[in-house]
Amino acid sequence: MAAACVRRAVLSQSWSRFRCSGGRWSSTGRGQYGILVTSECVEAKPSAFWCVCVCVCVCVCVCVCLAFSLFSRSDEDKKDEAQQKEDELILLLKKAKLSIYRDQFPAASGFLHQAAVLAHQTKNNQAIIYTYLLMANLAYVQGQLDNAEKLFKAAMSFMLSGGTPEEDNAVIEMSLKLATIYAEQNKAELAEHGFRFCTESLEAKLEKELPAEEQTEETGALRKETRLLLGLCLDSRARYRASKRRLIQAEQDYQSALDICRQEQGDTHPQTLVLMSDLATVVDLQGRHDDALALVQRAVDLSRSVGHPDQHVLLGNLAGILLHAGRTDDSVRLYKEALVLARGAGDQEAVDRIWEGLEEVKKRRNQETTEEENAQK
Repeated sequence: MAAACVRRAVLSQSWSRFRCSGGRWSSTGRGQYGILVTSECVEAKPSAFWCVCVCVCVCVCVCVCLAFSLFSRSDEDKKDEAQQKEDELILLLKKAKLSIYRDQFPAASGFLHQAAVLAHQTKNNQAIIYTYLLMANLAYVQGQLDNAEKLFKAAMSFMLSGGTPEEDNAVIEMSLKLATIYAEQNKAELAEHGFRFCTESLEAKLEKELPAEEQTEETGALRKETRLLLGLCLDSRARYRASKRRLIQAEQDYQSALDICRQEQGDTHPQTLVLMSDLATVVDLQGRHDDALALVQRAVDLSRSVGHPDQHVLLGNLAGILLHAGRTDDSVRLYKEALVLARGAGDQEAVDRIWEGLEEVKKRRNQETTEEENAQK
């Protein structure tokens, strides 16, 4: 069931890319990716005595000039060494991200461990945080939940010790990932606490409306970011609650997330349509097939009009709900259409789910045939 797939919700990038304000990589005045290179100003103050001969004075001046030259050269060497390490760190991170993109996870892990060592050697907290986050996400997608948990906690510790407030969006986003990890580990109490912390912290931030004279373009962008992050939290909690068959609570969270996404992203945004489909799935599980059909049909119609990248997923959900409503012929037709699209998209997971749906159709038809035969006897 789509609602039980917690991991997809957290890793989805459709909502927005959230700024990491405590560990933000900035290029302003810090070199690329915010690695700060400093130079020390060395002052040479030659002392001279009025009573010494001119020859000694000349020697002293020469010696001082030579010393100044050596200090300056040392300073330049430090600059060059720092720049060299910065370039090496950036290259390692680029290689890691490229390896992740190519699904070459062992290679990516090796690059990231090298980057972490270099970041610690240069004592660059921002680089450490960024590298730990990449390592945590890599561990997470590979199912290494314990390792991912430790890395997310380490990154959060560096952020908080560096002065990032607990209610910062970047901290809340990491808390959300930890809550999702606890959900997958069946640590219900920790998961519930994590989801509650995230939603309540964001709702409290949004309740603090700035006076009109203090509102700027930047504060407006931050407010939108905060609302989208709240939507992501609600979406993730809805999936968790649906997996625990707490369907009414899941429906409430999905509806709230959908309202936020519609307001901030628009009716035809890919994430809006996915949320609409997921909400329909939860409604269908409560036996309200007609309401569910209206929702998912709307999502499919909009997805066709805008060319949704996951249209095959929406069609598969529609086919499943039609099957539950007893419309097996329509269900088969849409399953087959979804299967073609899923194969074209290279989505093997969706292909497998669609085949499971077709098998369910087959069982349903066999059951109906058996019931008809028994009724005629």
